[in-house]
Amino acid sequence: MIALSLAEIAAVVGGQTYDIPDPSVQVTGPVVRDSREVVPGSLFVAFVGERVDGHDFARAVVEAGAAAVLASRPVGVPAVVVEDVQAAIGALARHVVRELGATLVALTGSAGKTSTKDLIAQVLQRHAPTVWTPGSLNNEIGLPLTALSATEDTRFLVLEMGARGIGHIRYLTDLTPPRIGLVLNVGSAHIGEFGGREQIAQAKGELVEALPTAQDGGVAVLNADDPLVRAMASRTKAKVVYFGESDEADVRAENVRLTDSGQPAFSLHTPSGCSDVTMRLYGEHHVSNALAAAAVAHELGMSVEEIATALSEAGSLSRWRMEVTERPDGVTVVNDAYNANPESMRAALRALAAMGKAAQAQGGRTWAVLGKMAELGDEALAEHDAVGRLAVRLNVGKLVAVGGREAAWLQLGAYNEGSWGEESVHVSDAQAAVDLLRSELRPGDVVLVKASRSVGLESVAQALLESGAEGEVAAR
Repeated sequence: MIALSLAEIAAVVGGQTYDIPDPSVQVTGPVVRDSREVVPGSLFVAFVGERVDGHDFARAVVEAGAAAVLASRPVGVPAVVVEDVQAAIGALARHVVRELGATLVALTGSAGKTSTKDLIAQVLQRHAPTVWTPGSLNNEIGLPLTALSATEDTRFLVLEMGARGIGHIRYLTDLTPPRIGLVLNVGSAHIGEFGGREQIAQAKGELVEALPTAQDGGVAVLNADDPLVRAMASRTKAKVVYFGESDEADVRAENVRLTDSGQPAFSLHTPSGCSDVTMRLYGEHHVSNALAAAAVAHELGMSVEEIATALSEAGSLSRWRMEVTERPDGVTVVNDAYNANPESMRAALRALAAMGKAAQAQGGRTWAVLGKMAELGDEALAEHDAVGRLAVRLNVGKLVAVGGREAAWLQLGAYNEGSWGEESVHVSDAQAAVDLLRSELRPGDVVLVKASRSVGLESVAQALLESGAEGEVAAR
């Protein structure tokens, strides 16, 4: 964080100082909520959770070097005490962003947010010092903590914004007002909570409503291939830039194809020229993500050659998102188990099918180990059935549906699409999936593991990798 004294912080957040001998002492380290991340000069934020109360760690973090604790009650060590800790870090983030003067890029969407944010960060980092959201910390706590990690030399701040209801993104943009706003898509993620795609579009569009006018430098970057996103142009006074495969897109892809290993390649076209891109990531869905990143970078002054080079060299910065690992015995494990919704599930299956072409030529098979997609409400049965059917249409060698009712729907969809015999199977849990795979995998096979985060199927992927390394494994 930019250096601020404890007295200045107390004034910004409307708090009182307790047990602070010298209020002019500055916070020179990061603002953290995990006591294990404290370094000298940190500000430790004491949240009260369901299981853990951060106030209980106050003395330990000060002994570890924290300058003070941001707390909701006195803790017997240097502290800035406020009524609402969450509101306080939001106010502090708003102050820091205003003082920095960095260009703030915010993005949202139903699918692909984290992968696109990682691409934008890697492209812009070549241009100037850049800070971005780690992982998926895109809510009312993670977002301000990310903003507070910016320093005086930060030029670009890239923030992922999530929403579970109307007004959530409006709140986040009030904390960290963006100059560039990117909307990727409107899909089915959290549709059970929102009530429909129109409501999701209403919530996501709050981002473009928060942008400055075109005269003041505001830019809305919208997906030309998604009608609900494209329609958001009427909700902003910012300059509108479209990306996509449409001929009408300002930043578009032509000659899209997949390499033999399933990595996308295309010709990137921008208003200032074109250049070829071959990505290290897997799956054609990353083309749209790359175009979104390219549109942002182009608006920030990067040349098309710089952008294409950066996209071609970019990797995945976040765990369990199409992580591809080949075991010593030739089995390839694709760990995409961080989360799942219908759009990302279909994209992952298509990536698996593309990766499987080379494997099948060598006698290998494709496996889709899939679990529940959460928060789909009344759409759950139809969406799980559709994913099971798609696995068959893409000629996935074997579907392993893991879990309860929703997994049964996946398997039933595959069965009704024509998956007979042992082409699809329903197992009760992760351990059963591991036992099955351990007994049947052979060199050359490609295994995709994907489900909503609550299912915890990353344990299957980890078990398979350990199995390949050690020969013995149990799901954790």
